[in-house]
Amino acid sequence: MKNIIFIAPPSAGKGTQSAILVEKYGYTHISTGDLFRKAAKADTPLGHDINLKLEAGEFISDEITNELLKNTLDNTNNKIILDGYPRTLEQAEFLDQIIDDNYIVIYLDIKMEEALQRVLGRATCEECSAIYNIHLAEMMPKVEGECDHCPGSLKIRSDDNEESFKNRFDTFERNTLPLMDYYKAKAKLVMVRVMGTPEETFTNIEKVIG
Repeated sequence: MKNIIFIAPPSAGKGTQSAILVEKYGYTHISTGDLFRKAAKADTPLGHDINLKLEAGEFISDEITNELLKNTLDNTNNKIILDGYPRTLEQAEFLDQIIDDNYIVIYLDIKMEEALQRVLGRATCEECSAIYNIHLAEMMPKVEGECDHCPGSLKIRSDDNEESFKNRFDTFERNTLPLMDYYKAKAKLVMVRVMGTPEETFTNIEKVIG
């Protein structure tokens, strides 16, 4: 199977689709967002700096991101899903130096209004990281505030607010969209429209990876 790179605006559902792929096909899911949040918890100058940038919706430098990713890949043997990386041409060029050429880039296409609705309602399980949305009927938990899959409680992230979202969306457009030309030139890019439910979107993803 091919390695998969997901590229999409904030809250397009990269994490949800990655979880389905991990369960069905045994991929290893690597989310730069998760790497950042893990690093931000460390009581170090780097951890404090990353935490401040996350809360403000600011961009984490390529140097820091590349280092965190390479350390993770060095300890991974399975086929991988990259969620949220690369976000710049410099990151894409760095990635091509450390993984083989057997990968596909999936762009999850979603309108800004839809993405904003998703981010303002997103809730994540503190135990298993399952993702829900309190504004979308098809993604609500069965019991308010509780995970469907484990005893964990649901939490809305501090960076899930409208101001932070707009900063992240602007950053995405400014730094990430040029990647489409890069991967088109390499014949790696496929477009998948985000549908009403995760299952519908996944069906379209399977069509391009199958």
